[in-house]
Amino acid sequence: MSDINFKDYIRVIPDFPQPGIRFKDITTLLKDGAVYRAAIEDMRKAIEHLQIDIIAGPEARGFVIGAPLATALGVGFAPIRKSGKLPGETIQASYDLEYGNDSLAMHKDAISPGQRVLIADDLLATGGTIATSMNLVRQLGGEVVGAAFLIELSYLTGREKLEGVEVFSLVTY
Repeated sequence: MSDINFKDYIRVIPDFPQPGIRFKDITTLLKDGAVYRAAIEDMRKAIEHLQIDIIAGPEARGFVIGAPLATALGVGFAPIRKSGKLPGETIQASYDLEYGNDSLAMHKDAISPGQRVLIADDLLATGGTIATSMNLVRQLGGEVVGAAFLIELSYLTGREKLEGVEVFSLVTY
């Protein structure tokens, strides 16, 4: 693991997107190639023992973490998108947000039965998006063996929704 303090590269924006929220902006980390590479490499080292066949990540920031992590591991990447955004035949699942609800979709052929899948995203907050992503993978016959995040907001207890899955977070608030 690197000796970089990744929190130094995450900008905190108060009262965004609404009053009382302290938004964790990862664009300041992503723009520094060496730090971004080190973050992906540290995440790879932490999860490589899981013997992952494929990584799935929810749009959009899950793509920014999941795709380079998949490349670092030499495995494929399966995008999880908002419903209506994928061109092929899909499955869908709905979930509640802090301020409404939404639904996610995956191509029916994105995961093969029995594949060992890691869910990757930039942030674990309440866990709703990730629990829904896990549900989609399991509907396709995949085995969710882990979840990896750049940031975890531990005070929102999202980890509790991911029971039975190894969870790794690079940075915790």
